[in-house]
Amino acid sequence: MSIREAIPEDAAALAAVHVLSWRSAYRDLLPGPYLDALDPEERAAVWRDRLAAPDRPSVLLATEADGRVVAFSCFRAWTDTNSAGDSAGDSEDADGDSGALDPATTAELAALYALPEVWGAGVGRALLAASTEALVAAGFRTAALWVFAGNARGRRFYEAAGWRPDGATVRDVTGGRELEELRYRRELFD
Repeated sequence: MSIREAIPEDAAALAAVHVLSWRSAYRDLLPGPYLDALDPEERAAVWRDRLAAPDRPSVLLATEADGRVVAFSCFRAWTDTNSAGDSAGDSEDADGDSGALDPATTAELAALYALPEVWGAGVGRALLAASTEALVAAGFRTAALWVFAGNARGRRFYEAAGWRPDGATVRDVTGGRELEELRYRRELFD
């Protein structure tokens, strides 16, 4: 496995990981028809635009030896408008905040998804470590992310890597279902 920065030509592969991971990870949280309707081509167009934008987020890809994309992460500077939800843009504004985050020193891990077939194989851990290194190199001191409260697997993954809920929660409507999201935070210099 290797990790590299994504380019616009990676959009279709990135979108495939995005859709397949959502369908598996959130099958008990989101309505089946919503997950089944996720369109890899539509997601690819969104990712292509994001990756080509001048103010693009940082996107890292984990690839197998043959170049196949099996996971990705997306991160950017935290802004006052950051709210729950990943970079899919399916969220509403935050209902509350238990501690303002400094956008000059805080980054948001907006997404980290892997194909279900590589879950538990260390790909996510390696990608999270590479993302953390990139955040430190960019000068960030803290990172935050949003995770569905009901996503036990995701929460265990982040907690094992030193992330902790900081008390901020939001109610997010995705696929017509309202779910609670928790903000997790990690100091990058422990």
